[in-house]
This record gives sequence, C-alpha cells and structure tokens, in this order.
Amino acid sequence: MFRRRTKSGAKWSGIRGWLALFTLVAAQSLVAQSEIEREGFFEVRSASTMLVEGVHELDARLQLVLSSEALDALNNGLPLTIELQLRVLRERRLLPDVLDAELAVRFELEYRPLSQRYIVRNLNSGNQESFATLYSALNSLGRVDGLPVIDDALLQSGKQYRVRLRSLLNTQQYPAPLRLLFFWRDQWQLKSDWFEWPLER
Repeated sequence: MFRRRTKSGAKWSGIRGWLALFTLVAAQSLVAQSEIEREGFFEVRSASTMLVEGVHELDARLQLVLSSEALDALNNGLPLTIELQLRVLRERRLLPDVLDAELAVRFELEYRPLSQRYIVRNLNSGNQESFATLYSALNSLGRVDGLPVIDDALLQSGKQYRVRLRSLLNTQQYPAPLRLLFFWRDQWQLKSDWFEWPLER
C-alpha cells in the first residue's frame, strides 16, 4: 500500500538532507586539521567596461580556486554559489564618492555524480551550462564577456565615475547551522579584493 507524501513529510526529508550534509562537512572540518589542505582564493585579474549602444558592458577575467573543504562539499552534493558584485561610484570633489548603482550576479556550481558533470547556472537569468571537468566550469565562470552593467542615460552628464568589481563565495543560502560552521572556517571565506577602474563614457 502506497502512502501519499505530505508537505510535512517532504519538509522533514529536506531537513534530514541538510542535516546529513552538515554532519559530513563538520566531520571533514575536524579531519582536515591533520591533512594538507588547499586554501583556495578568488582574484580579479582584469576588468574593463565598454559603451555599447548606450549600455556599459563588462569584460573581466577572474581566477577562482576552491579550497579543499569547498571542493569536498561540492563533490558530496552541496551546490556552491559564486557571486560577482559590481558598484558604480560617482566621484565628488572634497566629498566622499556616491554609490549610484549596485549589481550582484550569482552563479550556482553543482556536481552531478550520475552524469559526472559540473553544472553552472546563472541564478539571475536561469541559463545553465554543463561541463565535463571542474577546471572547465571554473574557467567559464572566470570569463565575463559583455555583461550589461548600467545604462549610460542613468548617469549624470559631465560627471566622472568609477567601477568596482569583486568575486566571492556566497554562503547565505544555507541553513543556519551550516552558515555558522562556515563562518568559523577560513576555507569558506573566499573573497577577492575590489578591482577598480574609471568608467569611460
């Protein structure tokens, strides 16, 4: 006899899944103290904007290296969210610059063991790509071409602007126990420095 799965049952199933991942990551964190680990790092290698038909578009090259703990979690079923943060600042004499625009582009990186493929999904647009290796997936994430940043019509005429870009591993989507664990683990604090350049108009 089959039983219909209730909403509360589905919710409990989801909670058990997160608890299993939490236990796995916590155990790996304890074992990792006696192992040689890869720290991981994010870096913006280059970035520039170009005005194309009235829209400032971003081209950038990033280096994204996952830490050992983040890589283990990914390979054990925990999706990772990699975020690009952009800020457009209006320069002012003798006064602090003004933040005129802010943009966050999020990508989800997931490993599917059955197909042995890495999936990169743009959470802003919904588009996704599939890759045979982690290297190719991270390489794709590190190549940003023609990303629309801001309409030139929204910027004040005659003013000077600067753009800032950084990349980071976002853990805000996980349940509180996992976020608390990641907060105390340096290997989950992957964040590049801000890369800054003048906006050409």
